[in-house]
Amino acid sequence: MIGPERVRGWRRDWQERTKLQRIDLYTRVTLCLLPWVFLLSWGLMPLGAILDRGPGAVALGAAFFALNVMQCVLSNRNVGPAFAHYRGAEPFPPRRLRLPAVLLAAATGLLVALAAVDAVSEAGLALLVLDLPLAFATPYVLLVPVRTYLLRSAAFAAAVVALLAAVGVPGGLLFGASLSLAVVFLLVLSSARPSAWTLMVMWQAEDARDMQARLAVAEERLRFGRDMHDVLGRNLAVIALKSELAVELAQRGNAAAVDQMVEVQRIARASQQEVRDVVRGYREADLPTELLGAKGVLEAAGISCTVEGADGPAGIGAPPAVQAALGWVVREAATNVLRHGDPRNCVIRLTTASGAVVLEVENDGAVTTGTDPADGGSGLAGLRERLAALGGSLAAGAAGDGLFRVTATVPLTAPAVRPSPTPRTLSPEDR
Repeated sequence: MIGPERVRGWRRDWQERTKLQRIDLYTRVTLCLLPWVFLLSWGLMPLGAILDRGPGAVALGAAFFALNVMQCVLSNRNVGPAFAHYRGAEPFPPRRLRLPAVLLAAATGLLVALAAVDAVSEAGLALLVLDLPLAFATPYVLLVPVRTYLLRSAAFAAAVVALLAAVGVPGGLLFGASLSLAVVFLLVLSSARPSAWTLMVMWQAEDARDMQARLAVAEERLRFGRDMHDVLGRNLAVIALKSELAVELAQRGNAAAVDQMVEVQRIARASQQEVRDVVRGYREADLPTELLGAKGVLEAAGISCTVEGADGPAGIGAPPAVQAALGWVVREAATNVLRHGDPRNCVIRLTTASGAVVLEVENDGAVTTGTDPADGGSGLAGLRERLAALGGSLAAGAAGDGLFRVTATVPLTAPAVRPSPTPRTLSPEDR
């Protein structure tokens, strides 16, 4: 059943993403409309004055306007891929710039021709120069570094001014043309690049939020798997042991077999409750309870178990977080004693040393195969993660004379474990 909190989380995430998509769309539309606004205002007004300059001038003006329209169409098509290139999502295909570059060169030639036949006024020439590179520069500024953009813009401006000077445009107009080109290139740079950078940062933040949510889900899955292993490992081993004992007693006709099966039933029900606690995230190991449980389980399996220091400062006097961590160590160590080797004696010892609690679980009958009996499993790895969060450590290995020892050390002033920040709610597809 989907709770109201999850529904509200989905609605909030959807609203945030929708808001970001609207900002993205607004920015793209603005950049796409910018060349058209210049074309239909400053780019069109000077051409209206050439209608009485003869058919040649009219043809040149019409061709210049047609090329600008084509440039605006291509610019709008290239804005999207240019944004994707700037964000690093996908590279911009260089072939998409070939036709705009050819059109820019042709439009430059037509503008020089209009200036050569004196088809436009002085003010009109400055406006046409202002409109000339705008459509091409809008996506291009997102494709190259700022330094490269400025150098190539300066080279283009120098070429245009040189061509206008070659057809006899006076110096005053050349200065106005240079100023117009500088204004349009800086206008494109100051509008397109900051907008693209802002969108990139916003989308990266959105992606980071998604990643944080996925990491939180993965962390919760790891916690669940680790706790399930720690909770069920010993209980299943005890159930198997008592079931075998009940079978042997039943075969002998001993009425004690019923008591053993009743105990199996009790442990199974307790395991069900512990699994529910793990699912809810409330499960914490209690050190005194785990010590009593380990002693009872080991003795039921015919293993003599001695617990030392449980009532001292290293036991009930330790902070709750330390006790909980050591409780998990006792549970896992007792499970390993049951599973590995052929032990007859086990000693669980709690002491304090150098401001830390030291827990030792030592048993005889260790397997001597050249490897640690607990290697390769996830139990000790999970314990090391728990203890590391408190600044502690775990060591396990042979102790000589057929002994195996697990040693856990946790500082009495263990740092508090910081809870993970509450992540955004994932959609069902993400889960």
